[in-house]
Amino acid sequence: VQLQASGGGLVQAGGSLRLSCEASGRAANKYAIGWFRQAPGKERDFVAAISPSGSITTHADSLKARFTISRDIGENMVYLQMNSLKLDDAAVYYCAGGSWRLIKVVSRIDFWGQGTQVTVSS
Repeated sequence: VQLQASGGGLVQAGGSLRLSCEASGRAANKYAIGWFRQAPGKERDFVAAISPSGSITTHADSLKARFTISRDIGENMVYLQMNSLKLDDAAVYYCAGGSWRLIKVVSRIDFWGQGTQVTVSS
């Protein structure tokens, strides 16, 4: 399975961005897909995840009021809608694939996308 993240860029604080993750390869839709982010000098943190069917989602508690994950099964796409962006949301955002049970655990991720940079300006 290959994951391709896109949609990052420069946005003003308070603005919105939608990140996309395209999953390709055999059985891509059998995996849960998650988003993580990593700011310079910090650990990679869980942001949100969605089950293989798209029927179940989970978000980091601190982000769930502003971020929403969704999935288009037919298009093999997963999206992360980010609203009311803050300066400390700036990071490289990675999409990741794995089992639903372990999708929040960085060390247990099976597939990583290449990351997309999100920059937030004041």
